[in-house]
Amino acid sequence: MARLPADQNPRHYRDPIIRGFRFLAQDVLLKSFVWSICRVHVHGVELLDNVEEPFLAIANHSSHLDAPLVVGSLPYRLSRHLATGAAADYFFDKKLKAATTALFFNAYPVERSGTRTHKGLTGRLLDAKVPLLIFPEGTRSRTGAMGPFKPGVAALAIDKAVPVIPIALVGAFAAWPNSRPMPPTNHPSVHVVIGHPLTALPQETPAKFSDRLHNVVTEMYNATARAYDMPTLADWARTAALKQAQAEADLASQADVPPETTTEKEG
Repeated sequence: MARLPADQNPRHYRDPIIRGFRFLAQDVLLKSFVWSICRVHVHGVELLDNVEEPFLAIANHSSHLDAPLVVGSLPYRLSRHLATGAAADYFFDKKLKAATTALFFNAYPVERSGTRTHKGLTGRLLDAKVPLLIFPEGTRSRTGAMGPFKPGVAALAIDKAVPVIPIALVGAFAAWPNSRPMPPTNHPSVHVVIGHPLTALPQETPAKFSDRLHNVVTEMYNATARAYDMPTLADWARTAALKQAQAEADLASQADVPPETTTEKEG
């Protein structure tokens, strides 16, 4: 039998030697950095006392901080083998980038371009008792609002009979959005809100389970935002809509301005 590449071999993600290096990268370097630039508040860790591997952790996705916040907020017994789904076409297109992402996040490649190179890897990881962190929106929000969840995560949870840990990341977009290359310098507050682990109800379809997960994350986000006087998801959506409307109005007004004309002076 041909030997699998490391990033396609489930045993690679539970390797004790690699885990030791990853602990140094995650706890000593990454968590120390994120917790030093932000005031991180973690809620709901006590709800995870009875959770065992494997499981799926999901969260809204809008910031450079998202994966570090989730990994750093979970108890070590749940984060030590946690593998993060990362876009294969972006994070695994170059060897150095792939190695760095794998070291800090135990990342595994997820296809977005329709290729089948890593087909079935997510399921094989769960079969090998590797817990996963997946962002069901599929990409980072550029507005702070939360997009719909793709039903694949819910379908995976149903197929593999694993619990889903819903997590709301509140304030991460304002702190360090995708559009800003440099980290914040004003120590913004960020809240990591962990909800009750959920499993699909009898006869619940992936689409309905996915909608329920989306609603739970939305409710946790908005309740926390209101409690700490921060923008809700509806506030972010409204701001984005206003910016879009203003941009369209500006374009329309420019189109209505007649072109400048010049007259030649007669000699």
